[in-house]
Parts: sequence; structure tokens; C-alpha cells
Amino acid sequence: MQLLVPLILFGLMWVLLVRPQKERVRRQQQLVAGLEVGDEVITAGGLVGRIVALDDDEAHLEVAPGLVLRFLRIAVNARMNDHAANPVARTEPAPEPERADERGGE
Repeated sequence: MQLLVPLILFGLMWVLLVRPQKERVRRQQQLVAGLEVGDEVITAGGLVGRIVALDDDEAHLEVAPGLVLRFLRIAVNARMNDHAANPVARTEPAPEPERADERGGE
């Protein structure tokens, strides 16, 4: 009976911590391996650009017309079309609060 409690705790830890982390790593590896020229991507720093060239370890992103930056492929977090499909990421901006002079001089 005393051995059962640590085994249950280990199993719970595995399900809640280790397994989801392994899944995230697997998805990131698939993303990096599946990058193609022309993909619009988001980097770990939040920079958005279009891939114009790929090397073994680097992705060359065009972030503005004529401005190409080099990034490590592992710095790519998501494709834009995948990100746009995520309903949590697409939120409306909050309305701006009224200023006192617009409410009649309060």
C-alpha cells in the first residue's frame, strides 16, 4: 500500500507535466522541419515575416520590402495561417476610454 501512493503520484506527474512537454517539443520539431520558402511566420521575439530562403540551420525572413533578416530556424514559433486560425489569438482591441473633455467638461 505504501508503494502505491508514490506510483500514483509519479503517474499523475507524468500525465500533467512530462507528456504535454514532449508533445510541444514534437510539434515544434515538425514545424521547423516543415518550413518552406514563402511561408509567413512568427518568430520567438514576435517578429512577423515571409521566408525568402532556407539553409540547414537558418531562415531568411523578409520583414519589410527589401529588408531580409537571418534567424535560426528554431526561433520560428508559428506559421501565420496556423496563428490566424487560433480563435484566442484573434481578439478585438479594447475600446478607448472617453476623455473628460469629450464628456462635456467634467
